[in-house]
Amino acid sequence: MPFSAEDLVANPKFILTLRFHAGRMRGMFDAGPRLARLLASQQRWLLTQTAYALAMERDPADPASGFTAVRLTGEITSLKVASRNTVLSFIDELLTYRFIAYEPGAERRRPRHFEPAEISHQAIFGWLVSNLGALDLVDGGSRAAHVEAHPELVRILQPRIARNCLRDPLWRDPAEHVGLFLWNDAGSLIVDHLVSRMDVGNDPKHVIVGHVDSRALAADFMISRTHLQRLFAKAAQQGCIGWETSERKPLLWMSRSFLEQYSQWQAIKFAYVDEAFQWGTR
Repeated sequence: MPFSAEDLVANPKFILTLRFHAGRMRGMFDAGPRLARLLASQQRWLLTQTAYALAMERDPADPASGFTAVRLTGEITSLKVASRNTVLSFIDELLTYRFIAYEPGAERRRPRHFEPAEISHQAIFGWLVSNLGALDLVDGGSRAAHVEAHPELVRILQPRIARNCLRDPLWRDPAEHVGLFLWNDAGSLIVDHLVSRMDVGNDPKHVIVGHVDSRALAADFMISRTHLQRLFAKAAQQGCIGWETSERKPLLWMSRSFLEQYSQWQAIKFAYVDEAFQWGTR
């Protein structure tokens, strides 16, 4: 039986899987910053995963299937994730940076179908394996190894995960404190960075992250330092983060309540990943 979100949140190992996965996502950013930014906010995550799912569902015998501007716009705007103009700008960005290409001959046909470039296939595969590897840490499973041995599985697993996440309002619209970060530009990258560095410890109120150089972090994530500082200030006002000032260099901490809210939200996605894996490998 696949894990439920409730199972994962209740498991004491789950917090360590979050740190593992966040570290993998941070590494993915270091390896390809521009590509990783496609998953850098909740809106872009939903756009990217839905676009990829549509491409994987392409049936050459059905001209209405696959990834087209009309289909992605319809999926995204129906749930008020983004406007039509935002979707079209997103597609233009994917084309500009060659993360997608027209299907052979599609430039002259309507509707024009897109297909992911090899670099995009590699990124989604890496994301999926990271999620499966995190689940393996909970129960000692071999999900990641199985998919690495059978990479074709991504074509059936990813669309199921993406659609379940997109349709679930609890995943689509994160709770207030998590959403504060994730609806911001590069917000997911920032949270991944913090979670990947957290020292779980025994403090009932705080989880220590360590010293954070806002100037260097902003430059790393290609955002303004002012934007990052405003985001941190707002998060501090809401009690999500704060600083331990007794040390020579202030140490940033996350509140346990924020981490619990983040864990509950992430558990929804991980449960869908496990469900898709169990379904796809029966």
